[in-house]
Amino acid sequence: MAAPVLLVVAHGSRDPRHAATVHALVRRVRSLRPELRVETGFLDFTVPSVPGVLASLAAEGVRDVVALPLLLTRAFHAKADIPAVLAEAPRTLRIRQAEVLGPSPLLLSALERRLYEAGLTPADKSSTGVVLASAGSTDPEAIAVIADIAREWRHTGWCAVRPAFASASLPRTEQAVRELRELGCARVAVAPYVLAPGRLPDRIARGAVGADVLAGVLGPAPEVARVVVERYEAARTPLRAAA
Repeated sequence: MAAPVLLVVAHGSRDPRHAATVHALVRRVRSLRPELRVETGFLDFTVPSVPGVLASLAAEGVRDVVALPLLLTRAFHAKADIPAVLAEAPRTLRIRQAEVLGPSPLLLSALERRLYEAGLTPADKSSTGVVLASAGSTDPEAIAVIADIAREWRHTGWCAVRPAFASASLPRTEQAVRELRELGCARVAVAPYVLAPGRLPDRIARGAVGADVLAGVLGPAPEVARVVVERYEAARTPLRAAA
């Protein structure tokens, strides 16, 4: 029996860098699991759309799909938008929605990878304060998750870690940078906890002007691709048992 198709569901953006980064991540996922069929659909702004991909799969006779939200927290898109889109899929498809990517220890490893690529070294860790800069959300659960990640990451040896948000919540990146300066950290780094470039990541970058280091977005980091595979495998298990 064929494995369920993995449908990566991305938010979409008018910024072409967003789609390019999503496609790069999907290519890395395919390199990890070359036997697995992986498709990409976007909720807004970019084609192919999620409904379009689902319709095409149904027309081919595909039966099982794992829809994986390319999101770092469980907020409105994961709780409402994506389930609503999947509910309108052709009835011949059996779809299971996977969990969002975060939190995961692998994502913390990806964050550190990006900081080291931006110029830090492991020897800098104890003297460096880090701003964990998220896009932001009005969902209290999502905000609490970011705060929990910051606390967990602090215990791995950083001078301090402070959460910040590009929208909807406070503090902003620039405020967190100032707080770490006042705390006495020898250097301050900003780690964007976002998957792809776009308007809100650009806002994070503008708020990082007072920092010593600005890391890149998570993008197609190998750790992110591994999380995608993990979430797929966890979601496909019930489908496999019901076959």
